[in-house]
Amino acid sequence: MTNKPSDFAKTSSNADAMPKTDSQWQEKLTPEKYRVMRQKGTELPFTGKLLNNKESGKYICAGCGTVLFSSEAKFDSGSGWPSFYAANKDTILAKPDTSHGMTRVEVVCRKCGGHLGHVFDDGPGPDGKRYCINSVCLEFKKK
Repeated sequence: MTNKPSDFAKTSSNADAMPKTDSQWQEKLTPEKYRVMRQKGTELPFTGKLLNNKESGKYICAGCGTVLFSSEAKFDSGSGWPSFYAANKDTILAKPDTSHGMTRVEVVCRKCGGHLGHVFDDGPGPDGKRYCINSVCLEFKKK
C-alpha cells in the first residue's frame, strides 16, 4: 500500500508517526519545504544550503527534528544534492517510487512521513548505497 505523505501518519504500520494535517504542515513549513517534503518535490541541484557543509554533526529532519544522517557518512557525489553512504535505519523508511516514468526507491522520515529524496545503489560505502537527499528537508546540528 502506497500512501501520500499527508496520509502517512494514519497507516497502522506507523503508529508512532507524527499526526499532522496538510494545513498544519503548511503552517509549520516554508512553502519550499512543504512542496518538497509533503508533495514529493525536488529542489534544484547545486542550490541547497547544506550541499557543501563540511562541519561535524547530525543532519535532522526539517519536519520533526529526528536524527537521520551523520556528517561522518556525508560525501560529495557530484549529483548536486547532499549525499550520504549510510543512514539511521531506525528513522528512515525506503519505499518503491514509480513516479515520472522511473523506478526508484524513495526515502521518507519514519516519524513524520516527510519525503527526503531517494536512495541509489552507486554509493561508496560498504553496502553501496547513496542517499541523495534534498537539502531543504534537512537541518544541521553541530557536534
